[in-house]
Amino acid sequence: MRRMDDDTMRTISWSDLAWLNRPPKAEEVGGALLVTTGRDTDFWRRTAYDFIHDDGHFLGLPLDGDGAIEVTFQARFEGAFDQAGLMLRADAEHWIKTGVELSDGILYAGAVVTVGQSDWSVSPLPAAVHGEPLTFRASRQGDAVTLRYRVGGEAGWRFLRLAYFPADLTVSAGPMCCSPTREGLSVRFEPVRVGPPDAQLHEDD
Repeated sequence: MRRMDDDTMRTISWSDLAWLNRPPKAEEVGGALLVTTGRDTDFWRRTAYDFIHDDGHFLGLPLDGDGAIEVTFQARFEGAFDQAGLMLRADAEHWIKTGVELSDGILYAGAVVTVGQSDWSVSPLPAAVHGEPLTFRASRQGDAVTLRYRVGGEAGWRFLRLAYFPADLTVSAGPMCCSPTREGLSVRFEPVRVGPPDAQLHEDD
């Protein structure tokens, strides 16, 4: 798989991205984007909870066809279901979000895939990741999206999920954050990087 520092990835200016549900506060400081979430914000569609939330904060740019995106961020996750990461979105019924979420007092790397209805998968993160920068990567190729992440200065990627997503949908992609049970989650996002999709699913192929 292509490494994070592959020179085929390019950095995107914040001015090239557009908000869905602009947060109460978002300011560029030293190249990074500092975002503060609004009250009771989330993305979810029906499954198990029987509700629809589509008011989380998403900053996206068009990601046409096959391609990859990387989002790096830091945050203090303190409220139940605080979350930050990246999103691929076609519309309210077709989207993927992946990143870090605090659930039952445990910090998880997770993903929600929504094609009509949402599902949710998680993998616990070690306590040592608190305060560390985390980078999540989504690579879209055909009807598949591969999700990976890395912690701090790790050289390699950790595989998180391979998900189905309809190939014929045009998507936007970029940073995402929500705070479903409070307001005021502060997230520092580094500039977004985009480029070609992963060369293969497994690093040793």
